[in-house]
Amino acid sequence: MNTKLKITETVFRDAHQSLLATRMKTEDMLPIAEKMDQVGYHSLEMWGGATFDSCLRFLNEDPWERLRSIRKVVKNTKLQMLLRGQNLLGYKHYADDVVSEFVKKSVYNGIDIIRIFDALNDLRNLETTLKVTNKEGGHAQCAISYTISPVHNLQYYVDKAKEMENLGANSICIKDMSGILTPYIAYDLVKQLKQAVKIPIDLHTHYSSGIASMTYLKAIEAGVDIIDTAISPLALGTSQPPTEPIVAALKDTPYDTGMNLELLSEIADYFRPLRDKYLKEGLIDPKVLGVDANTLIYQVPGGMLSNLISQLKQQNKLDKFEEVLAEVPRVREDLGFPPLVTPMSQMVGTQAVFNVIMGERYKMVPKEIKDYVGGLYGQPTIPIKEEIQKAIIGNKELITDRPANHIPPQLESLKNEMKEYMEQEEDVLSYALFPQVAMNFFKQRWAEKYKIESTLYNEEEKTHPV
Repeated sequence: MNTKLKITETVFRDAHQSLLATRMKTEDMLPIAEKMDQVGYHSLEMWGGATFDSCLRFLNEDPWERLRSIRKVVKNTKLQMLLRGQNLLGYKHYADDVVSEFVKKSVYNGIDIIRIFDALNDLRNLETTLKVTNKEGGHAQCAISYTISPVHNLQYYVDKAKEMENLGANSICIKDMSGILTPYIAYDLVKQLKQAVKIPIDLHTHYSSGIASMTYLKAIEAGVDIIDTAISPLALGTSQPPTEPIVAALKDTPYDTGMNLELLSEIADYFRPLRDKYLKEGLIDPKVLGVDANTLIYQVPGGMLSNLISQLKQQNKLDKFEEVLAEVPRVREDLGFPPLVTPMSQMVGTQAVFNVIMGERYKMVPKEIKDYVGGLYGQPTIPIKEEIQKAIIGNKELITDRPANHIPPQLESLKNEMKEYMEQEEDVLSYALFPQVAMNFFKQRWAEKYKIESTLYNEEEKTHPV
C-alpha cells in the first residue's frame, strides 16, 4: 500500500491571500516558479479565490496572463485553482453559459485541478462546474465546507462525500476555512471518508487557532492522501501550516513525502526577503501572524470577528460586542445552520449586529439575507422555520430548485457590452465577474498600448521625415 503523502503548496494563492490581502505580484512568483517545479509537490495552488479580483483591482495585471506565464515555467507540477461553484470567483451566481466558458478557458490556459466548493454545501451549485471540468479533461476536486453545528456531524460529511463521488468528483477536499477541525475529529472524519469513497481525500486548514499541524498529523495517520501547506516565510497565522516541518516530521516514516529539505530551504530563502518587503509596505498586518484561540471558543472565523468589531465601531456600539457574539449562533440557527464561510459569514454577522443594535430581531434585514431565505443562494442545511421566513420575506414564494435555473444566458450580451475593449476571448469573462474593475483595467491597458504605439509613430516620423 502506497502511503506516501502528497503536498499542495499554497504560497502562490491562499498563503498570500490570507496574510497580505492577495497582493503578491506575478513578477515575484516567476523567478522561483521553476525551482518550485522541481520539488515534487502534488500541485501548486496559484489561481482563483481572490487572486483574480486582486490582479485587476490592485496590481494592474491580467489574471489570465499570470496563469499562462506560470504555466510556461512550471512543466512538471499540476497547477490548481479555487472556484466557488456557480459563483465562480465573484460574489453572486452566474448563468450556466458564463460558468461553462470560464471553466473551459481556465483549463485551456493551463489549470489542471479545479477545487470547487459552495458556501452552503449545496451540490446543485457545483453541477455545471463539475461537468465541464471533467469534459475539458481537468481534475474536478469537490470541497466540503467544514463547520460545526448540531446538524453537521460526521455522517453529514460522509453523505456529502458519497454524493460528490457519484456526481463525478475526481477527489474530495475537506475545506476547514476557519481552522476549527481538531486533531481527533480529523482522524475519525478521514477514517470514515476513506471507507466511504474510493477517490483521494485532501485536507485544507488554516493555522488561525493554533492546532492545524496537529490536525494534519492525525489526518495523515488516518490515511489522508493530500494536505495543503505553505512555505515557512508565508505560513502560520491565518495562512497554512509550514511545508518544511511537515516534510521533516514525516521523513523516514511510511508517510515520507520524498521531498528534498535543502531545496525547500532555498525556496524559503527566496520568500523571506519578500515577506519583509510586504511587512515594510504595511501589507501584512502583524495581527494575522499570531494565533487566535477564540476561534475555537466561538466557532467564528477570525475574519468574521474583526468584521463584527469594525461594524460595531462604526456605530459607536463596541460595548455590544459580547451581545452580538451571543446573537451570532442564534441567527445561524434561525437561518438553518449555514457554514460560516464567505459570503454566509459576513451575512450572518451583519444580521446579528442589526438585531442587537435595533433592539428587535429582524426589524432590519439586508437584501442578501432576504435572497438567501428566498432560496436564491441554494438550500440551507436544514429548512428555515416558517415564522423566521415570514419575519424576513413575508409571504414571498420560495425558490426550491437550483438557483441558476432562474438565470438566463449572459455571455452574448456581456460580449456586446465590452466588445470595443476585447483583446482576447478571456476578457469577456473578466468583465462578467468584475464589470467595473475589469473595464478600468481594459481602459488602462488600451491607453498604455496606444501611448506605446504613438511613441513609435513619432520616433519613426523623426527618423524618416516626409
